[in-house]
Amino acid sequence: MISRIFGLLRDVVVAALFGAGWKTDAFWIAYRIPNMLRRFLAEGSLTISFVPVFTQYLQKKSKQEALELASIVFTILSITLVLVTLLGILLSPFIVGVIAPGFIKEAEQFNLAVFLNRLMFPYIFFVALLALCMGILNAFRHFAAPALSPVMLNIAMIGAAFTLRDCFAEPITALAIGVIIGGALQLAMQWPFLVKFGVKLKLKVDLQHPGIRKIGILLVPAIFTASVNTVNVFVGSILASLLPSGSITYLFYADRVMELPVGVFAIALGTATLPSFSRHAADNNVDELKSSISFSLRLMLFLIIPASFALMALSQPIIFVLFQRGAFDPQAAILTSQALVFYTLGLWAFSVHRIFISSFYSLQDSKWPMKAAIISFVVNLIASLALMYPMKHNGLALASSLAVMSNVIILAWVLKKKIGKFVDKAFCVSLSKTILSSIIMLLSIMLVDHYISWNMMSEFVDKLLYLVISISVGASVFFISAYLLGSREIHALVNLVKKRLSSP
Repeated sequence: MISRIFGLLRDVVVAALFGAGWKTDAFWIAYRIPNMLRRFLAEGSLTISFVPVFTQYLQKKSKQEALELASIVFTILSITLVLVTLLGILLSPFIVGVIAPGFIKEAEQFNLAVFLNRLMFPYIFFVALLALCMGILNAFRHFAAPALSPVMLNIAMIGAAFTLRDCFAEPITALAIGVIIGGALQLAMQWPFLVKFGVKLKLKVDLQHPGIRKIGILLVPAIFTASVNTVNVFVGSILASLLPSGSITYLFYADRVMELPVGVFAIALGTATLPSFSRHAADNNVDELKSSISFSLRLMLFLIIPASFALMALSQPIIFVLFQRGAFDPQAAILTSQALVFYTLGLWAFSVHRIFISSFYSLQDSKWPMKAAIISFVVNLIASLALMYPMKHNGLALASSLAVMSNVIILAWVLKKKIGKFVDKAFCVSLSKTILSSIIMLLSIMLVDHYISWNMMSEFVDKLLYLVISISVGASVFFISAYLLGSREIHALVNLVKKRLSSP
């Protein structure tokens, strides 16, 4: 939550200082390339392929053998990253041209995007090694340092935006410098915790190691899956570059707000469940695995469904309060809030997808996530092409939601075939109570608006007050409704708080 809040603060600063125009479009396209590689590794193929095998070594063999495997992966990954970084810098004009073909006809914008991309490409070296460190620490049940590391990136970018923007002919270059500094700080933050757990990564090459082969078997389909997901995002960027100026930035900021609950709940819960799921799978305890999946889904939806209702109901106040200032004008805020609504339609699927991915990789099955990703890519492409002109950037946001929904439906069906029914009547009852509580919450937000009408032209303090009151009333009504309806999740939370308060 802290890292996501700092991420939003970073975006607020960038919006205020640089606005929404062709220069910010150039920066976000340039940043998106190494950032997609980050997702590809840190939240994608490397971590989810490494953790199940590393956990199996810790469970079935010894810590020494597990750490030897980690050193081999570290060495191979480092060599690969140096080559990828150099290749990325060399091919930046080609990459930017493919991802944002609409920039080609604007020489100044294209050249700026290429320059920024080359400057930021080494970020992938730091963040991919961070992914390996994250996998090791997660397997040892340590989550704080990896989860907090993005704070360092956001602080570096905010600091660079304020202190370095006057040092360059093109002020937005300061943000790229902040990205590189932030990447190095993120990686450095992990080393003290690795040492605490006795992890000393050494240079060692052994391509014949059985653990490397296991990781490779999972990694190849995972890379393909991550590639498809990355291409999905890039297709959105390509199509958005063909729409009116600012479309890329509207989509970026809307996606950033939507990712706040995804990061706080979905990625956090998905990261924490992968080692647990992997241990159950390593012990061949299917019943415990199903129980853990069911609990994770129930908890996820209890948090995500009300968040979805609130984001859609308060999309405009949220965007105005967060971003509408300085160079980011009211029209940009309105267009961004529209995109947020269409992204939020798929928020539940974006969140549940993370749990299903952890489930499949704990079973060391990376093929079905790959197949589902291919189908969702086709859905996204067809929907994007069909919706982008009648709905502009909103059509691209809706297409993204439809694509991830199709992905989740496929994975849910296949997982049931693999391990049997993993949701029961109690799950359905819990889901019904969550939805009903969310509807009651929505009515309370509408009631607030009846007495304190939203006015986009009012002063910032009035907008902030409206948003705080709406969120406070909505959250209170949701939790009270859930408690009165007998929701197991809220009662468990209340009992936990009581236990904490009563303990000495």
